[in-house]
Amino acid sequence: KLKWIIIRSYNYPFQLLIEPLVGALAAGNCVVLKPSENVPNLSRVITEMITETFPKEYIRSVEGGIETNTSLINGTFDYIFFTGSAQVGKIIMEAAARNLVPVTLELGGKSPVIVDESADIRVAAKRIIWGKTINVGQTCVAPDYVVVNNKVKDELIKELKLQIQSFYGKDAMESKDYGRIVNDRHFIRLKNILDKEADKIIYGGKVNREKRYIEPTLIDASWEGAAMSEEIFGPILPIISFSNLDEVIGEIKRLSKPLALYLFTENYEVEEKVLEEISSGGACINDTITHLANPELPFGGVGNSGIGAYHGKESFKTFSHRRSVVRKTTKINIPIVFPPFNKKNLDNVKKLMK
Repeated sequence: KLKWIIIRSYNYPFQLLIEPLVGALAAGNCVVLKPSENVPNLSRVITEMITETFPKEYIRSVEGGIETNTSLINGTFDYIFFTGSAQVGKIIMEAAARNLVPVTLELGGKSPVIVDESADIRVAAKRIIWGKTINVGQTCVAPDYVVVNNKVKDELIKELKLQIQSFYGKDAMESKDYGRIVNDRHFIRLKNILDKEADKIIYGGKVNREKRYIEPTLIDASWEGAAMSEEIFGPILPIISFSNLDEVIGEIKRLSKPLALYLFTENYEVEEKVLEEISSGGACINDTITHLANPELPFGGVGNSGIGAYHGKESFKTFSHRRSVVRKTTKINIPIVFPPFNKKNLDNVKKLMK
């Protein structure tokens, strides 16, 4: 049995740990789980569940922080499966390379939403806000920013505001359906973005440090602004307008390849052009995030957004090795394949190949 290590992020700390575990067990592996240190209470519960349910020689859950992670990735494992940031993914890949250990890296990036002038704006706004505010934007495939055709920009912004209020009311902090940022470090990081983009905020922007609350926020952004300098991973949505599709495709391609690509359009030629020219881990046309939930589709990134894929049967492929095996009879030998070689053998080979 191969020995695997699965290291997971904090944003969906149970589901993102158990789902790959199912694939690893189905393929006959032993597994060490490493829950996120950012959710210590849940990590403790997961460790207790695993310890009580499985023999430790098959599955083990290990708690801890950076030192534990460092020890694990430098250990004697046959494969490492990691979900988290590209920065940490590079560290894990470097450690794995020293022992030639293969990896699957589920990372992230700035997943764009392109809204074409032919799009159904009300539907687009509803599905963009839904995808952006699930788990308060702390989702690896959340729409990171919107690029919208100038002709429908004002209409889209109006509908985005309406959809935020439709989902969470006029004060999202009072909504039972709206969450909070996972910890102080990420709250401060997001607040810094808001501070730098303060004069560009067109909706929202309110924060509460004590409750780690950040209001759903729309920013009239630019490609050079603070909101476009890193993956947001929070409820802040930059909006950039365009008039030329080729130019916006060029700007998106200038950034690292995204984990997801979203396009709202009723124009098939636009759809074909965008999918052909922009590389991404996955894509949705006229929706966001839902490709992630389809077990028939492989899920993974490309380039800086990840290496490898899983979900459904793709998990079994990832967690197993497809070995080629040939079995031959010992009853006969084919003389022409063995030395010494002569013209008669060559002539016989030619006859066989005709």
